[in-house]
Amino acid sequence: MSKVAIVTGGSKGIGRAVVERFLNNGYQVHNLDLEAADLGIWHHCDVSNVNAVKQVIADIASHSKRIDVLVSNAGRHLSATIENTDEATFDSLFALNVKGAYAAIQSVLPSMKAQQNGAIILIASDQAIIGKSNSFAYNLTKHALASMAKTTALDYAQYNIRANAVCPGTIETPLFHNAIDAYCARSGADKATIVAEEAALQPLGRLGQANEVAALVNFLASDDASFITGSLQTIDGGYTAQ
Repeated sequence: MSKVAIVTGGSKGIGRAVVERFLNNGYQVHNLDLEAADLGIWHHCDVSNVNAVKQVIADIASHSKRIDVLVSNAGRHLSATIENTDEATFDSLFALNVKGAYAAIQSVLPSMKAQQNGAIILIASDQAIIGKSNSFAYNLTKHALASMAKTTALDYAQYNIRANAVCPGTIETPLFHNAIDAYCARSGADKATIVAEEAALQPLGRLGQANEVAALVNFLASDDASFITGSLQTIDGGYTAQ
């Protein structure tokens, strides 16, 4: 029987790369996303809606009879200081980046506890480890995911359920390009120049790629990582080591 993986936000960027990697390794992969995708089994789902997430995952568990891996990846970026973050924006970001992960983890735990096995991987950020300017709410949500990985790891180790957070640095994804485009629109800066500057900020001298993050996620989901839990795994070209 194929192992079953659930990926939130699996239609593009890092999430899509994770879906591809799991499919290549023989998983049955369920993708929860508002945007349709041609990979895996797509479920139209607003991940910021707790009840919607719970219903979709309950249906998956009922039909598949098992859930081996959860990758909580859905999220969005926001560039703003605390003064420039209104309550509605704050609530919206938390609903997707944090409550979406809360709902997904809560929903897969019954299956994983029954199996006495499971891997939960939260896609956080280098901003789960360091602070960055003009990133108040986004940074806060990524620190929350790091905390969620640690506490879930401790609470469910007795069931052989592992929880880890992957902390990507600057990865070339649609999310990255959207953020750069928004900055250039505000500032009038040249996009090619900004992208080159971002690459130069990394000790390895380049941007990361989604498939590199997917390889780390795949490892953490595998039996080769059976003694790794409660960890924050950086994949940032050395950025946070500075």
